[in-house]
Amino acid sequence: MSRNTTVQADAHAPAITELLASFVATHPSRGWDDAVEAQAHRTFANWAGCAVGPSQHETVGSALAAVQMLEPSRQASVLGRAEKVDMANAALLNGISSHTFDFDDTHLKTIIHPAGPVASAVLALGEYLNISGRQAIDALVVGVEVSCRVGNAVYPDHYDRGWHITGSTGMLGSAAACSRLLGLSAAQTQMALGIAASQPVGLREQFGTMTKPFHPGGAAKVGLMSALMASKGFTASRRALEAPRGLLQVYSDKTDWSEITERLGQTWEIALNTYKPFACGIVIHPAIDACVQLRNAHGLKASDVASITLRAHPLVQELTGKKTPSDGLQSKFSVYHSCAVAVIFGRAGEHEYADNVVNSPEVLALRAKVELVVDRSIHEASVDVTLKTTDGRELHIFVEHAVGSLERPMSPEQLKAKFVDQSTPVLGAAKSSQAFDACMDLAAHASVRDILPHLTLG
Repeated sequence: MSRNTTVQADAHAPAITELLASFVATHPSRGWDDAVEAQAHRTFANWAGCAVGPSQHETVGSALAAVQMLEPSRQASVLGRAEKVDMANAALLNGISSHTFDFDDTHLKTIIHPAGPVASAVLALGEYLNISGRQAIDALVVGVEVSCRVGNAVYPDHYDRGWHITGSTGMLGSAAACSRLLGLSAAQTQMALGIAASQPVGLREQFGTMTKPFHPGGAAKVGLMSALMASKGFTASRRALEAPRGLLQVYSDKTDWSEITERLGQTWEIALNTYKPFACGIVIHPAIDACVQLRNAHGLKASDVASITLRAHPLVQELTGKKTPSDGLQSKFSVYHSCAVAVIFGRAGEHEYADNVVNSPEVLALRAKVELVVDRSIHEASVDVTLKTTDGRELHIFVEHAVGSLERPMSPEQLKAKFVDQSTPVLGAAKSSQAFDACMDLAAHASVRDILPHLTLG
């Protein structure tokens, strides 16, 4: 069979689409241990805070204005706002919002941000159907599993080709989660996955623009619509994922089927989820952590710094090598800006990526003193930093794993503080605290509608 790559197609791949569909439709409710259950709630709460925080941003406002031109029915809520729209566009808008600050969860094995596509679709469809919190958590767990296992099978080849893997696997996770909520049979779920497989979303070329956060939102909407279509009898290939001209073999020369098949329903990718303490691309986090540690340990100010030299994996240069970002969205992909604000402010939250901070004289001056040296011997999760001071000192630190990683996870208190910090400008401090607690107790709620007053305006 002819292909546009040098790798021969695998015509005997296992029945991946059927296998995943059966898993989604038949795995028992809460069929996992307490650690997975806890991580699912952390994932949902982190996603909700990340969706509320940017809800007044021009990215969300522009998308909402376009959606309203369609005169949508008021089926589902837009977090952080008073407006309601149809459920498909609620999934779109909440997915966009959740990724606008680049502060969302990360499955480090694939750099997928799994909650954006999945949770956005679950809450929108769940509000419309009036599902229980238990059903929402179940759908979230199985949806994330589908996204991340597919990502495991094709990463890094798929990502290296230029796909934004959050969007280009997220529509499958969203379709799986929504199929679960709709109570679709395994055969119907197989169709939903097949429909979604023809609608991948996301190119890395869009990083630094409003279209990057569109990717998880677009994937959420695609998956929800795919499940609805399957529920009404719409059909697709039964081998849409694994066939020689199916999604995975078109996506990538690497198709490790075992990443999908082995111990499916026994081990859980959501258990490997992590949460960002810094509002930017995950590969910058070790450098920020290092600069914050040096700042705090030595009482440094920007005027004390003569130079900062980073030795880091090539991916840091590839993804975050913008030396002169002109606005907040671009600065999230600048290791130079991130190191500068880490030293100046001792943190790198959303406030440190505001347009006025990006162009402040103090930040511009320190940014120019940051040098990045590519070193293939250093893992992408690590960084080696040497900071020289104006009085002649040479300070050094090696960060193997940044705060927020699986090895150094955010504490419950840190996760709540992040949620409240993001959402307080929108909801107020008291309501933000209550909203976090409600999200962390989602499975106990008789209806997902119970938590929405905590997360919306009006």
